[in-house]
Amino acid sequence: YLKGQFEFIGLDAKTLRSLIADFIKEFHYPDTEKLGEVALHLWRMPEREFQHAAIEIIRKKTKQFRKQDIAWIEELIIRKSWWDTVDAIAIHICGDFFKLFPEQIIPITNRWIDSDNIWLNRSALLFQLKYKVNTDTKLLSSYIEKQAGHKDFFVRKAIGWILREYSKTNKKWVAEFVASHQLSSLSRKEATKYI
Repeated sequence: YLKGQFEFIGLDAKTLRSLIADFIKEFHYPDTEKLGEVALHLWRMPEREFQHAAIEIIRKKTKQFRKQDIAWIEELIIRKSWWDTVDAIAIHICGDFFKLFPEQIIPITNRWIDSDNIWLNRSALLFQLKYKVNTDTKLLSSYIEKQAGHKDFFVRKAIGWILREYSKTNKKWVAEFVASHQLSSLSRKEATKYI
């Protein structure tokens, strides 16, 4: 899925994490108020490893998010967008942000699910991926229903993925949801993998 999408330095994930650890040991994590600035600077770098480095750094600072940080987080989703960064941002960064600021879930993710940007759609579907018993199934249902007929592979795949993951927590709910909704064959196949 990444072939021909971006320039790469050629570092594997283990080497990249080791380099980030060495860098942080010497220079420390950025202050909370500088986190967005650092992330956006890394996002402007041409090679993909810099975007992955930004995500690794942000993930260590999610407990210190401020409400206004969602503005630059959203910018990361819509710039240089592809599944490798969007999924990590949606699941780990947005997922943690919305746990800290649950009152922001509806205003932000409602806008995302209704957007013409497939990566915002995907993020609205996937931010609850690790929520398990805390998954808001009413919200999830609403978002899947809005995008069930989407033409894009990555949106249909996200629908199947979130349902598949939630089936590990509540198999009955997912089975009933799949049985009662018109889903693409891709979404249905992914959703029922563990059922």
